[in-house]
Parts: sequence; structure tokens; C-alpha cells
Amino acid sequence: MAFLVRLLISAAALFVAARVVPGIRLGEGDRLNTPSDWMTLLVVAVIFGVVNAVVWPVVFWLTLPLPLATIGLFVLVINALMFMLTSRITGALGLGFRVDGFVPAVAGALVMSIVSLLLNYFLAANW
Repeated sequence: MAFLVRLLISAAALFVAARVVPGIRLGEGDRLNTPSDWMTLLVVAVIFGVVNAVVWPVVFWLTLPLPLATIGLFVLVINALMFMLTSRITGALGLGFRVDGFVPAVAGALVMSIVSLLLNYFLAANW
């Protein structure tokens, strides 16, 4: 059940990031009109979760002096790189999730972090 809740939170955060940040696209028009659009969103959320679970810790530990020196601000850069990596993987799979550069990736990672934090807070308060 916890996996499903995390997946839905990630999917919602990805959707908000695609709607709010220029340069992030989720399919054609970001509308989620068909069941296949919803499945694409869920698959992208799964891929993002796998990237964050597998690649993020490796990158973090390899660059550990930078997050320490920047008082944690470099973690935002790492999150943006994970966002871009997810875009590359999903693009190779033909899923339609696209990030058009580093600045949209940073903004998207920031929006995703805020939305995920808020959703986790409100869902945890109601459980």
C-alpha cells in the first residue's frame, strides 16, 4: 500500500511539474485525456522512482563534498540531474516525458519536491 501511495504522489508531482514549469512536457499537451496518458504518467513515475532509488545515492556519495560545501544546495542539482536522466530514459522508451534543459530540470525538481512534501504531509496527517 505504501508503494502505491508513493507512486501516486510521484505521479501527481510529475503532473504538476509538467503543467507549471515551461520546458517540461508530458506527452502532447499535458492533458491526460486517455487511459494511455494516465498509464504513461504512472510508468514515468515508476522510472523516476527507480532512478531516485538506484542512481541518486551513488551520485550523492560520489559528490559528497559538494553538498557539504554548499550546505545542501547541491542536492537540488543532483535532483535536477535525476530529472534529466528520467527524461532521457523515458524518451528512449518513447513515453513522451521531456525536459528541455538544465534550468527547467532544476525548476521541475524543485516543484516536484514541494508538491511531494505537501502531499506526503497531508496524506500522513490523514492516515
